[in-house]
Amino acid sequence: MSLFGSNQASAASSSNPTQGDLSKDIAVTSPPEDSISAIRFSPVADYLAVASWDKKVRIYEVDQNGNTQGKALFDHEGPVLSCCWSSDGQKVFGGGADKAARMLDLGAGASQAQQVAAHDQPIRCVDAITVQNSPMLITGSWDKMVKYWDLRQQQPVASLECKDRVYSMDVRGNEMLVIGTAERWIHIVDLKNPTAFFKTIQSPLKWQTRVVSTFTDGSGFAVGSIEGRCAIQYVDDKDQSNNFSFKCHRQTPPSTTGTTTTSANAPSNVYAVNAISFHPQHGTFSTAGSDGTFHFWDKDAKHRLKGYPEVGGSLTATDFNRTGNIFAYAVSYDWSKGYSFNNPQYPTKIMLHPVQGDECKPRPKNQKR
Repeated sequence: MSLFGSNQASAASSSNPTQGDLSKDIAVTSPPEDSISAIRFSPVADYLAVASWDKKVRIYEVDQNGNTQGKALFDHEGPVLSCCWSSDGQKVFGGGADKAARMLDLGAGASQAQQVAAHDQPIRCVDAITVQNSPMLITGSWDKMVKYWDLRQQQPVASLECKDRVYSMDVRGNEMLVIGTAERWIHIVDLKNPTAFFKTIQSPLKWQTRVVSTFTDGSGFAVGSIEGRCAIQYVDDKDQSNNFSFKCHRQTPPSTTGTTTTSANAPSNVYAVNAISFHPQHGTFSTAGSDGTFHFWDKDAKHRLKGYPEVGGSLTATDFNRTGNIFAYAVSYDWSKGYSFNNPQYPTKIMLHPVQGDECKPRPKNQKR
């Protein structure tokens, strides 16, 4: 039996091979009550951690049919802006506007979270690595600092001062850390030398960075910005000729006559790229945006694999599970149009998309565009 029922594509996606199918997607039960800032699958099992502006981190169990059950939650004293797991799947961390990072030790059966990190400003990003068989938490804040925390100690064991406020952060294995900050700065850290920047660049994109996400092989990273554009960047100098960027999450509005304008100079509505996730097996990746759509891409072939219909609200966070057969995406208000567009009718939900067939598989190497 296939994941989430039949693996037969809908008639629409059969007639258009690049049109994705949402008909098998299943909603997570009892979702957060306010905007969803981050979703992260456990690295060892199908458990999903969800951080929300309702001041909570929730943990759900996902079964093979896409059914979900809430298993645990813990509170912050302000909106939670990020969450992550320890590499053994035993601990869940949250970082938030209360300037604190908190940990729930599921492996020890804990029901209360404990504070494990602090900053002078809200903590925007948390990620975990393993050092000498012990989990270490990395926190990035709007106070421009990145700090490394040994969970057995009260004070950080090391810190880095970034060029500006930390907006996004991603770790690949225990080897590379990429930090995206305000003013389009991007720091790359070799975690073998965690107290120094290996390289600092400015984003090749012209506008504010929303997300950075590392390649599965650690050779580079993707950058998403508010201008509906994504950049593919390699770390090594010898690979710089492979860097490129492309437009995405843009819509050409209908003209006054009711037809869609196709001219190259036609105005288009531009939406932020809020989330980028790499498939753990294939190395392909997703982008998700304020336009309410997500797409799967093959960076090596410079090709869009699938595009999906609008889901009814902005997409604020995404993640693949450890095997890559479930793609989770969060639908909620992303504040891109200010407070006045936030209303009780705006959807807040997490959907589970079964990854089937060749949806995320890279193009065969011998195919030409």
